[in-house]
Amino acid sequence: MTPPPNPVLEAVLSRRSTPRLTEPAPGRHDLERLVQAAATAPDHGRLRPWRLIAVTGDERARLGDVLGEAAAAPEQARRAAAKPLRAPLLLSIVHCPVSDHPKVPGWEQLAATTGMVTTLSLLLHSHGWASIWRTGAAIQAPQVRKYLGVIEGEQLLGWLYVGTRCSPGTCVERPLLDTTAKVTWLDTAGG
Repeated sequence: MTPPPNPVLEAVLSRRSTPRLTEPAPGRHDLERLVQAAATAPDHGRLRPWRLIAVTGDERARLGDVLGEAAAAPEQARRAAAKPLRAPLLLSIVHCPVSDHPKVPGWEQLAATTGMVTTLSLLLHSHGWASIWRTGAAIQAPQVRKYLGVIEGEQLLGWLYVGTRCSPGTCVERPLLDTTAKVTWLDTAGG
């Protein structure tokens, strides 16, 4: 007997990072609804040790200027300045750990942040949008941190570029994972 279709499983199996994005991107209402749902990702203590900074419209070019200022060479500056224009929406991912928390260590807070971003990426995909998480040396640049308002004690983890896939239906199929190489069973029943 074939099990009924499972939209969650289908979203997980079909989501791919999408480097070429175009309009539209989710609007404020849609994005906030999806972030609300993504905030249910595993998070010991419900600390929500993250925040997102949405960059859209002309602010993408301003972010590009700042990325260009942070680049080491003129050619790198030119390429860096164009990067935020690759998608209609960039979500700056800021990890905001609660230092010296008595029960939730820093690594677990970072896991909660990345879990939320992963969940958000899946939710975006399940609603017809596409995304890719991008990072680079600029996440450490003082001028980039200043532009975004990233304060001491926070960590910029990169950007979730969000929009619509430029070429619908061009997903590259991934081979299924050989789970025997990645899952070890400790089972006294032998099963």
